[in-house]
Amino acid sequence: MNMQNTEFERYYQQVKMRQTRDTFTWSALLLVLYIAAGQAAEFNLLTIWHSLPNFLDYMLETVPTLHGGVLFGDVHTKGSLAYWGYRLPIQLPLIWETLQLALASTLVAVALATILAFLAARNAWAPAGLRFGIRALVAFLRTMPELAWAVIFVMAFGIGAIPGFLALTLHTIGSLTKLFYEAIESAQDKPVRGLIACGASPIQRMRFALWPQVKPIFLSYGFMRLEINFRSSTILGLVGAGGIGQELMTNIKLDRYDQVSMTLLLIVIVVSLLDTLSGRLRQRVLEGKK
Repeated sequence: MNMQNTEFERYYQQVKMRQTRDTFTWSALLLVLYIAAGQAAEFNLLTIWHSLPNFLDYMLETVPTLHGGVLFGDVHTKGSLAYWGYRLPIQLPLIWETLQLALASTLVAVALATILAFLAARNAWAPAGLRFGIRALVAFLRTMPELAWAVIFVMAFGIGAIPGFLALTLHTIGSLTKLFYEAIESAQDKPVRGLIACGASPIQRMRFALWPQVKPIFLSYGFMRLEINFRSSTILGLVGAGGIGQELMTNIKLDRYDQVSMTLLLIVIVVSLLDTLSGRLRQRVLEGKK
């Protein structure tokens, strides 16, 4: 018994020393890479620390001046809530446009990514050349950031919602297709083998063996991407791709500090509501809860 305890203690110390050595080695390597990358990119934490007061001063300027005595006054009363939100008739339709942009691009991308994923998955019986071509295409689509796509499409189609829709759709197709075909390749093959034994065609195998397994994953990724696309669409508006982002950029350029805070507040509220709503929808769809 004592010999077993001694062997276990020796083994435990060896594992502990190995883990400590690996932790130290990887931490040192990451630190060296961080320093090298910071020097190459001219990134300096001291600069951020010294510039932090400027950032705080700007954020303080965006805080509206409200007065308790006239808080519920009309739109012409300075210091009232109505005076702070005098551009709401313009901003609310832009928020709705941003939400529509995110929803439309997500729906189209999910549909196309589902088809492409089954053609790109190794266990979905597509020709090898087709699989390679689709994987290369979606890798290119997701390599280009949404902002870069938006700039290209703004130059081609002009300012508006179309560049934002195309930019979000292409990047979402690239991202979701990879997630989708990895989920398909991770599916269990027992149902597939059972259908093969029954003489099922490749389409029937995908329909009745693979799709039931990956459907909840596809829905979960789709809801998650909807949330991401709404946040991204607010950024795309900064380059003229439609939505509330254009209003935010206009307020920043014109130094309308109170309207910057109002626009940011609207974005935060809608993002929070969207997160809550999509979470409940995902729970209801995936778990059947009402």
